[in-house]
Amino acid sequence: MEVKEECQELNHMEEKHQEQPLTSLNIEKNSSQIRTEVENSLTCDQCGKSFMCKRVLNDHLRIHTGEKPFTCLQCGKSFAIKGNLKLHMGIHMEEKPYRCDRCRKGFTRRRLLNEHMRSHTGEKPYMCSQCGKGFSLSGNLKIHMRIHTGEKPFRCDQCGKSFKFKGKLNHHLRIHTGATPFSCNLCGKSSTQPDSLTDHLRSHAGIKPFRCEECGKAFILASHLKKHMKAHVNERTYFCSVCGKTFSRLDCFKMHHKVHSGVKAHVFSRAGDLKIHQRIHTGEKPYNFSQLGHLKIHERVHTGEKPYQCFMWEEFQLIERSTDSCEKAL
Repeated sequence: MEVKEECQELNHMEEKHQEQPLTSLNIEKNSSQIRTEVENSLTCDQCGKSFMCKRVLNDHLRIHTGEKPFTCLQCGKSFAIKGNLKLHMGIHMEEKPYRCDRCRKGFTRRRLLNEHMRSHTGEKPYMCSQCGKGFSLSGNLKIHMRIHTGEKPFRCDQCGKSFKFKGKLNHHLRIHTGATPFSCNLCGKSSTQPDSLTDHLRSHAGIKPFRCEECGKAFILASHLKKHMKAHVNERTYFCSVCGKTFSRLDCFKMHHKVHSGVKAHVFSRAGDLKIHQRIHTGEKPYNFSQLGHLKIHERVHTGEKPYQCFMWEEFQLIERSTDSCEKAL
């Protein structure tokens, strides 16, 4: 009925032309006139698109105006087309008798409510038999098990690469499409993944949330902390089988081993002197000499520099000149 009323203008045009005598020439002429009149009267002024019914034209015009006259009384969401509102109302039509007493969220089945309640209680009844990690939902445990089984059910149709998780596949697909939907509003840099954008924003804010428990050094990225931690893991690599002492450097371990072997090591009062001495054993010559001071002294051979002057010699020269003068006077 609604469509009939809204299309009455088109029907009126057809009736007007039906009053004329029916001949093959008139039929063809009338059909052409009807199409022309319809196209002229039901054409969008914004984009030029034509419609057979005014209702459809009105629905189309809302695309340009942004008007959304059909509003949901349940949640307030608005729509440009009445049919879309009817589809949306199906969300509210479904009865949800099982409601959470903590956050008032509703569910259609008690099982869904019980699963939801674990988000409040922290209960994790589904345990991984491989690593002992717990999960509140059985589905999450199944997804986690792919880490241990190596199962990769999500395959890229472009290159054949497979992934354990669908989210990883979606991120990977952006490599092929070139899409970088996550953009920094400060510098414009874009990324294929939201996590990468989050990491990037920390560089602007100076936030370093990943802190080393060993030395307190902080990092912007978790990967940087992980790389840094390897330095601490490898700090105690060399183990003395005699006394159980460990060392992070091979040269220090060798020096220590002399204590047990009976070899007398050189002893120094300052760590800097020991470091310089160790270059004799390692062969390291950072200045092309075993010691920086030797390089500086050597350079004076080329420059002719003589920075050290004896003040006693100057005094001796004055005395000698005075003595010579007195002897000449006599």
